[in-house]
Amino acid sequence: MLVRLLYASRSAKPLCSEQMDAILAESRAHNPDNGVTGILCYSGDTFMQVLEGGRREVSTLYNAITHDPRHHDLMLLHFEEIRERRFFGWTMGQVNLAKVNPSTLLKYSEKPELDPYTLSGSVSLALLEELIATAAIIGR
Repeated sequence: MLVRLLYASRSAKPLCSEQMDAILAESRAHNPDNGVTGILCYSGDTFMQVLEGGRREVSTLYNAITHDPRHHDLMLLHFEEIRERRFFGWTMGQVNLAKVNPSTLLKYSEKPELDPYTLSGSVSLALLEELIATAAIIGR
């Protein structure tokens, strides 16, 4: 059974681009073996991530994330059983919102900044789908 999980978190401490690259490289190395796909969207210290895959694999990964000291303010935004993946082309796609047109963010939120804590899960997914459609996602 396939599931989709969307969560938000904040970095426990500031991350440099090399640390972000290492996190993404680790995800891209391990996720294919576990059948997990997804996308990571970040701006400053705020992260929003979608994980898709088998229920056991996604649940195990999310549980590990909840115990990872690099995260705090973890919030589950959306969880559902799915028939097919939306983010199947990404072992872990990456969106750096510093490079996204602010009007795209303003379309979905009160301010032109990423604040998934104020968005519903469905709105957050719609934002991510638009980012895919506008090719704002890098790294497969």
